[in-house]
Amino acid sequence: MLLDCVIIGGGPSGLNASLVLGRARKKVILFDENKPRNAVTHQSHGFITRDGIKPSEFKRIAREDLMNYPDITLENQRVTDIKKENDAFMVRSEDGRSFRSRKVLLATGLKDELPAIEGIHQFYGKTLFSCPFCDGWELRDRPLVLISEDNRAFHMAKMISNWSNNLAVCTNGNLIFSEEQKELLIRKQIKVFDDEIDALEGESGCLAKIKFRNGNELFRAGGFVTTGLTQAAPFAEVLGCKMNNMGGIETDTLGRTNIEGVYASGDNSILAPSQLIIAASEGSKAAIGIVHDLVNEEF
Repeated sequence: MLLDCVIIGGGPSGLNASLVLGRARKKVILFDENKPRNAVTHQSHGFITRDGIKPSEFKRIAREDLMNYPDITLENQRVTDIKKENDAFMVRSEDGRSFRSRKVLLATGLKDELPAIEGIHQFYGKTLFSCPFCDGWELRDRPLVLISEDNRAFHMAKMISNWSNNLAVCTNGNLIFSEEQKELLIRKQIKVFDDEIDALEGESGCLAKIKFRNGNELFRAGGFVTTGLTQAAPFAEVLGCKMNNMGGIETDTLGRTNIEGVYASGDNSILAPSQLIIAASEGSKAAIGIVHDLVNEEF
């Protein structure tokens, strides 16, 4: 059987794309190996009607919605290989089966790479986060820390100051601020610590203090960290998709990549803020682009 679209990635982007395609009467398989980027997240915020929902509950409701459409099939397994053959794509799953599809949507997302600091994984997703728009409200008015080793620190510090006027920035030994930037932060009463971090300490996921290698300590009740971002799957590279200068998949406004028949949506573009509602909307737009192209090809 020739499918209309194979979607790789069962996060909000892939789920919403499946919904739009299923409602457009397109035969779709959604592959989901269930290794979400937000696995450490206890609650997701900023999605109207779903504010504070557990990511696992969001996925359960979404998959339940998809069951209303007979042309959508869910495969709870990993894709191991994909290649283009003439005008179709051959997709192989981990159980050895192969599927032919007219289109492929990559909704594979990203992986976070945390700084190599002892104890950081203990707090990430509990009192240490990457997005103030997602978790700033819960940390409001607390003494916070921003841990950042790159030039995103200045912008992030400005954003986080919206939720707390008691903020310290730790660069873990990296001199990333210009003198002008540092002076502005100091004027705004944002402390800057360029010392190397030895470890983060606290109990039950609640950050309490940052210990520096010079013996000093900084007491904080939570905060944010800038993470490294890498593609969670190799398929864009395998298919020859063009990447942007941030390492994301380059697409047009409807998710089309430079490879005909290949689309991408969600966090893997890196350009949009990483929020549930944005990933879902990008999945919807890419699905609309796929339907447009499938219908036009039949005329």
